[in-house]
Amino acid sequence: MTKLEQAHKKFIDTLETQERSPSTVVAYKKDIEQLIEHLYKAGVNLVQEIKTIHLEDFMKSLAEKEYTNKSISRKTNSTKTFFRFLILEGLISENVADALKHPKVKIKAPRILSRLEYGALRDSARDDVRTFAIVEVLLQTGIRISELAKIKIEHLEMDLEKMLGALHIGRVGRHDARTIPLNKAVIEAINKYLQNERPKLDKGIHLFITKTGNPLLVRNIRATLTRYFETAGIENATVNDLRHTFVAHHLAQGTSITVISKIAGHKRLSTTERYLEFIERKTDVEKSELGVL
Repeated sequence: MTKLEQAHKKFIDTLETQERSPSTVVAYKKDIEQLIEHLYKAGVNLVQEIKTIHLEDFMKSLAEKEYTNKSISRKTNSTKTFFRFLILEGLISENVADALKHPKVKIKAPRILSRLEYGALRDSARDDVRTFAIVEVLLQTGIRISELAKIKIEHLEMDLEKMLGALHIGRVGRHDARTIPLNKAVIEAINKYLQNERPKLDKGIHLFITKTGNPLLVRNIRATLTRYFETAGIENATVNDLRHTFVAHHLAQGTSITVISKIAGHKRLSTTERYLEFIERKTDVEKSELGVL
């Protein structure tokens, strides 16, 4: 017989050994902690005592507390993942979470910046060489903010004469490693930052750093770009919308959906395909200046 807290700890330890992102591990940890708290109140102390009705009651309690369907769906996914782990570990013989159903979640349309908007963002950040380089990297490559924060000098290949280059993104958790081509706009922005603003420190450390050489953290990058969104007058936009913009504009230009999917690091082609619906709604987004991949 296995106590709930023992199974929970083993589950989280396993996630960490699988090199899941810290944010993913934290989300699973909190979701299962909340589930266990509910189970304790229902008189359940061992994983072998859990029934489907206990899990359904937990989800109903979340709805009664006015959690959104999106949040409940995430907690449903966490619960299912936890029980698959319990099965694999041989701690239970029946997966009682299989019967759980996800609530219907309306898929929100991605926020895609218009040509005027991303032009305004560039203009607002142009005098801040480091931030301008960050904006260009995000707009021109479609990488995640967490990936941008991890870029090191050694991950870059740039030929300044031919204005050709590549960025190597390593494997993180479930996200596979990939190599992204760099166009002239992003190469120029990065080179200007390296030559004029970035402290001259040893090769091999992070690309985007503070004056003291410490890597910029995700929260610092997000806060800076939020400030420039406001300066540019761009409403209801987040850093991740630059990734949406990269994907949508390139698809609108006719770039191969398979190529874009690989560059964006989407695990499923269907993730990339869903953008097609939204760019059609925008009557074929204007031809962008993001460059040819």
